Amino acid sequence: MAMYSWAPVEIPSIPPSQDVPKRLRLHDSSSARTIPVGPAEGDARMYVCGITPYDATHLGHANTYLTFDLVNRVWRDLGLKVNYVQNVTDVDDPLLERAAATGQDWEELAEDQTELFRSDMTALRVPPDRYVGAVESIPCVVELIEKLLPTGLVYQVEDPEHPDWYFNTADAPDFGEISHYDEERMLKIFAERGGDPERPGKRHPLDCLLWRFARPGEPSWTSALGVGRPGWHIECTAMATKYLGAEFDIHCGGLDLQFPHHENEIAQAHAAGDPFARYWMHNGWVTMSGEKMSKSLGNVLSIPNVLTKVRPVELRYYLGSAHYRSMLEYSEASLQEAAAGYRRIESFLHRVVELNAGEIEKGEVTDAFTAAMDDDLGVPAALAEVHNAVRAGNSALDKGDTAEATAIAGQVRAMTAILGVDPYAPQWRDRDQSNDAALAALDVLIADALRRRELARADKDWATADQVRDQLNAAGIDIVDTADGAKWSLRDGR
Repeated sequence: MAMYSWAPVEIPSIPPSQDVPKRLRLHDSSSARTIPVGPAEGDARMYVCGITPYDATHLGHANTYLTFDLVNRVWRDLGLKVNYVQNVTDVDDPLLERAAATGQDWEELAEDQTELFRSDMTALRVPPDRYVGAVESIPCVVELIEKLLPTGLVYQVEDPEHPDWYFNTADAPDFGEISHYDEERMLKIFAERGGDPERPGKRHPLDCLLWRFARPGEPSWTSALGVGRPGWHIECTAMATKYLGAEFDIHCGGLDLQFPHHENEIAQAHAAGDPFARYWMHNGWVTMSGEKMSKSLGNVLSIPNVLTKVRPVELRYYLGSAHYRSMLEYSEASLQEAAAGYRRIESFLHRVVELNAGEIEKGEVTDAFTAAMDDDLGVPAALAEVHNAVRAGNSALDKGDTAEATAIAGQVRAMTAILGVDPYAPQWRDRDQSNDAALAALDVLIADALRRRELARADKDWATADQVRDQLNAAGIDIVDTADGAKWSLRDGR
């Protein structure tokens, strides 16, 4: 299944004043320092590890991709052209296990869940430049493995039935340079996060799978390595270098990907002679009752579920309100508190618009805001600057100083634009001005069509079921089958 990106959204370019830094400074996991990341001018390149599409997108996913969308936005605001690549692991054990458990074709499950993810991310306006799947990238994965063969770090286990290919990670140069874990901790985490330290025939328990020989009932591809499918870590190494080059600015992902995923990626790249990512960025987790929100723990809140409680822009505001390296403890109360805070920003801008009887032009961001964002994405300090401006603007309105309030409103629009939550940005304003009554009527009509489709499926009348789905698709309505039944969305993400 070939991947594609969704339509781009407005990412403003608002030049900062001359008195603030011109480089984005981020915390580099490898060096444990906050340093300038990205070029001073020209092209910036970023790779972000994406989802394995076997279940609904949850708040933890959204938090991750919103974090790196901010990097994209700040870089663009500083005048850089950004090449942002995100992958989807559309063939992997969790996906195959879910498909087997539900009786659904694995490719259909991957396509459905990927489309659901796209719909959720579109609702939050999180756009990568390039969106690539593991399946479509298998040729470049095989090419990279073949490039590694002469290094002596690639071997096959002595298993006549399943002679899988492995990478001797433990003997690779600089292995452990990102996480800085000792071997005991590595072994514990490796087993917890999809590794196979007990596999007979491996040179070292930490060695990672490169190419898995075909098993009955599993998808496989023919290659010079034999019939099989790639391992998880080599996929990202291959995709990153194919689309961003042998060396690029930053590699991003959730904190849990530091080891083993990212350590194996860079070890493989260095063994192949590629410098790979200059810097590594990892974001904290969304937690519930102190536990990481994850599918394996069963404590997830899906994006559609949360969007019944708040608007997409309010959810985006909420997830961005904590510093990206901290843990965000979810609660209904904190979600609603954040939504109320966002509405205070909206209310101020609406007051100014009503007085001016027209659009508010974006002004310049304040120096304090720019300094906060350029210093390791200091969103809490940046939001404090936004709310300080809102209070000052409301005070000016109360005094009848419309000119001062209008100038401040321009600043507020500029600052919220960088954060991706400008109430008057087309992606949010158009949604707010949509005809709710029309959408409600549309929901009734689509629900009826989906009931007809479900009845046809129950009767094994596949032709009728496909016809209903095709008619809806032709009308710009995407249908995704989930464990909770069919879900629909307009193709523009609404």
